[in-house]
Amino acid sequence: MENSRTALVTGASRGLGAAIAAELAATGIRVAVNYLQNQGAAVRLCDAIRQAGGEALPFQADVRDEAEVARLVAEVTAALGPIDILVPNATGVQPFLSIEEQTWAAYLDQLEFFVKSPLLLLKQVLPGMKARRFGRIVNIGSEVVELGNPRFANYVAAKAAQLGLTRSWALELAATGITVNLVAPGWIPTERHATATPAEMAAYTAGVPMKRMGTPEDVAKMVAFLAGPGASFITGQKFAVNGANTLA
Repeated sequence: MENSRTALVTGASRGLGAAIAAELAATGIRVAVNYLQNQGAAVRLCDAIRQAGGEALPFQADVRDEAEVARLVAEVTAALGPIDILVPNATGVQPFLSIEEQTWAAYLDQLEFFVKSPLLLLKQVLPGMKARRFGRIVNIGSEVVELGNPRFANYVAAKAAQLGLTRSWALELAATGITVNLVAPGWIPTERHATATPAEMAAYTAGVPMKRMGTPEDVAKMVAFLAGPGASFITGQKFAVNGANTLA
C-alpha cells in the first residue's frame, strides 16, 4: 500500500514502539525507528518491516537531549523525507516508590520522557508540519492517570502532565491541520514486564471487564488509526486501550 507520509516513532526497538512502527509501515507509511542503545533490535525490526513490503530505517538518539533530537530529525528528514507523523513513545525505568522514598529527581526522570522529550520533538517538526498544513502527533499515555496507582506518583504525575500538554497543544494547533491525541494503554505485557509473575498478571486481569490483557498490536492499531486519514477531525482526545478498565 503506497503512502507519501513519514513517521518517527521514538523508543521503537522493542515493545509497544516496535508494534507501532510495524503497524504504521503496514499501512504504507515510511517509518523512522528510533532507539537509544539496542541497535540490533532496531535493525532486526527494520529488516522485518522491509521483508513485509514496508519501508523503515533505524536512527539512534537520546530523545531527552535537545541537540540529539535536532540531529535525529535532520537525519530522518534527509533519509525518509519530512516528518508528518510523530509518536513520542520512548520511556525509561519506572520504579515503584513510597512517598518516603520519592525524590524530586525521581519525578524529573519521568518528566524527561513524557514532557521534555515530546516538547523537543514537536518543536523540531512543527515548522514543517505548519508549512504543509498537515501533522499527526500521537502521544502514548497510560491508564494510571485515572487509576492513581499507589507508590507510583512519580510516573502517574508525569503521565498526567503528558495528557495536559496533549490537550493544550491540540487546541493551539487545531486550525493548522495538525492533530494531537493520546493513546492510553492498560498493562500490555512486553519485554519490559519479563519479571512480572503469573499471579501479578492474573490479579490485574481479574479487574479488567474484558478479563484479558491487551497486546501491543491492540495499541498499534489505535495509533495507526489516529495517524491515518480517517482521524482528520479528531484532536485533543484520550483513547483508552484497556478493555474498559477505565471509563474516563
